[in-house]
Amino acid sequence: MMSERRVTVFKNGTCTDGKVFVVPKKRLELCMKVFEAFKCSSVNDMKIFNEAGSEIMDLEAIRDNEAVYFDGDMDAKFKPINSDWVTLNVGGKVFMLTQSTLTAEQGSMLARMFAKRSSTGCQFIPSRTDANGAYLIDRNPTYFEPILNFLRTGKLIYDHHVNPKGILEEAIFFGIDSIVPTLEQMIQRVEIDRDDTPLTRRDVILSLTTCATKTELRFQGVNLAGADLSRLDLSYINFKYANMKGCNLKNANLSWCCLERADLSYATIDGAQLLGIQGLCANLEGAQMRNCKFDVRQGIKTNMEGVNLKGANMEGSDMVGVNLRVATLKNANLKMCDLKGAVLAGADLENCDLSGSDLHEANLRGANLKDAAFELLLTPLHMSQTIR
Repeated sequence: MMSERRVTVFKNGTCTDGKVFVVPKKRLELCMKVFEAFKCSSVNDMKIFNEAGSEIMDLEAIRDNEAVYFDGDMDAKFKPINSDWVTLNVGGKVFMLTQSTLTAEQGSMLARMFAKRSSTGCQFIPSRTDANGAYLIDRNPTYFEPILNFLRTGKLIYDHHVNPKGILEEAIFFGIDSIVPTLEQMIQRVEIDRDDTPLTRRDVILSLTTCATKTELRFQGVNLAGADLSRLDLSYINFKYANMKGCNLKNANLSWCCLERADLSYATIDGAQLLGIQGLCANLEGAQMRNCKFDVRQGIKTNMEGVNLKGANMEGSDMVGVNLRVATLKNANLKMCDLKGAVLAGADLENCDLSGSDLHEANLRGANLKDAAFELLLTPLHMSQTIR
């Protein structure tokens, strides 16, 4: 007579709370014992599996003291963990992938969750499944998908609109350590590139519309190179040290702005309002500044001392009383400008074209006037205006 065999029964996917039974003669008897001991909802179609995930059809195949597993969810199909394909439901998005992909990173949470059962029968697969039997994982699928692609290919591939910081969080959570250094370096490069990326017209308008009208808006040191800021009201903004090279500021209002040491080289500023600006040592080399208004007749002081206007075109601009002391105006076009009372003392006006301009009471003492053009001046220059 065959000696009694004992079997330890666990609910599928667990290695705790097992129940020990004597192996009966009939399979249905074992199912009834499991049904009663585990308080299952039904005994119909109950399936029992060995450690390899194969369904046990004949109880004679059960060895003494063997651990077996039953499917505790009568409404879901059992998916043995050593099946070639595994279905995951991650935050509502379904992924199908092989077990070898899930276990590619040894030591990771996914590898521990979906590795084949050990000799002790322990597993850490998710305990809940959806209506289709997919294992439920409560994580963000947007950031989880690049992790799966990495496990498949060994390469980090993701859409450009996905934030790598989110992928890094998932990698740390699931213990995919091999990808963490790559993501950290990528995030660092993105942040550096973002710091160097010029702001756009949209960025500036957003700042203008979200700030109170009396708020002092600061763009100090900001990169605005090449931005289209034409026709915008930018008055009172602090642009000190800003990179505005090649900006389109045509017909913009820059009155009372701080442009100190800002780089506006080769910018287009035609027709702009520049009342009372503070442009100490600003770089306006090659800028297009035709018909600009610097008018200080209402007591507004415009300070452009030491400014670089080399090769700039300021034809037809209203520059009454502007302070251009020691400014560089070499090869600049100042035709038909209103420069009454302007301070040009010590300025470099070499080869500067001042034809048709009004220099009444302008201060040119100590200025470099070599090859400067003064044809058709509205009022003749007086010697006292040029001698120190």
